Amino acid sequence: MNKEAVIDTAAAARHARFGKLPERIRLEDTTQGVDTGLEAKVGSRYNPEGQWQYYSCLALDLGL
Repeated sequence: MNKEAVIDTAAAARHARFGKLPERIRLEDTTQGVDTGLEAKVGSRYNPEGQWQYYSCLALDLGL
């Protein structure tokens, strides 16, 4: 009988702590808009001729 009281106390403690869901967060509160300058737009353009500079291959790094 004492074991049931312990289980009920533990269940009551869990329900008190986790018994309800947290409040909803609006999408507007989770996103942030940042204006970028012209310099950032120019530097982040795709350059197919310069992509070889960023290519990484383990076989090439090892000289195989």
